[in-house]
Amino acid sequence: MENVVLHVDDVHKSFAGLHALSDVDLDVREGETHAIIGPNGAGKSTLLNVCVGRLKPDRGAVVFDGDVLTGKQPHEISQLGVARVFQTPEVFPDLSVLENVMIPALSHRDGAFKLNAYYRISGEKVLRQEAESTLEDVGLAGQFQDLASAMSRGDKRRLELAMCLIQKPRLLLLDEPTAGMARHDTNATIDLLKKIKAGGMTKVIIEHDMHVVFSLADRISVLAGGRIIAQGTPEEIKENPKVKEAYLGEEQV
Repeated sequence: MENVVLHVDDVHKSFAGLHALSDVDLDVREGETHAIIGPNGAGKSTLLNVCVGRLKPDRGAVVFDGDVLTGKQPHEISQLGVARVFQTPEVFPDLSVLENVMIPALSHRDGAFKLNAYYRISGEKVLRQEAESTLEDVGLAGQFQDLASAMSRGDKRRLELAMCLIQKPRLLLLDEPTAGMARHDTNATIDLLKKIKAGGMTKVIIEHDMHVVFSLADRISVLAGGRIIAQGTPEEIKENPKVKEAYLGEEQV
């Protein structure tokens, strides 16, 4: 049996009586790209927030490679090798592109985020070289000294991806990684994520663009109304009548 690295067990989460997640069970296998799709409000981002410790479930647990994540703080989960790219890019707007990548790398290496990390960057020659290489990998060569605040939304998403990759996570969670990108940028991101997959990194992707999903996913879980209504390969999901009715629609398959 293939090794399950992320196990979501009977997770429930409600907000003011509204059931955002109900009876959610999910297994992500080592090295796979697992997509989570579903209509707006299905609970997809809530599920990722539970996985990274931003939300505590009302019931159930999340386990990563034998470590129970439920109850841990986000920085503790990060130290275990879990990184997340958010739906809205979260960067340091007043720092340069290069500094944005160096800070999480330095903080991750030292075991916690340090408020004085910025002031130590100048002495980190090896880390600087690694940050430059990571930025080149995501298509941001030549922008090292640009302010993050001046970047386009698509470039900010690439920057945030670089901020995660330099931490060398074992599990990468991506919340709509191509949102706001033009088609050529989307295709470049698909190629990059395929390259990451070839390196063996496990990924969970939330995405509305079915071109992205079917280009990358080994398996897909479908959320609707806070419940998983189907799981399977892309081919199985395309042909699932429940999925067609709840989300894809005949014209999208």
